[in-house]
Amino acid sequence: MKKCVGMKLTPYERETVILYNEAEDTASVYTYDVKLLTKLRRLSQKYPDLIRPDTRNNRTFIVPKRCVSIREPYSEARRKADSERAKAAGRKPPGRSASAKTE
Repeated sequence: MKKCVGMKLTPYERETVILYNEAEDTASVYTYDVKLLTKLRRLSQKYPDLIRPDTRNNRTFIVPKRCVSIREPYSEARRKADSERAKAAGRKPPGRSASAKTE
């Protein structure tokens, strides 16, 4: 892919696209999400036979389709119960960096 110098994408334009079909066992993940890119790069180093960068660009990875999932959202009651259980066990939420932003 050609890099556009001086062009900055808006948060709306920084998308993630996951493509797969019923015939193949893999999915293609194209993303501008920095956290997801970091995770995909780390996993591709750890599991090079399963998760690999696509040779066409540095923002696309090929992953096993079984790694793609959509889960039911937590109910407020479940979230509260999990929070209380973690507090009772002395667990703290993961630290957030000072540079982390919420959009």
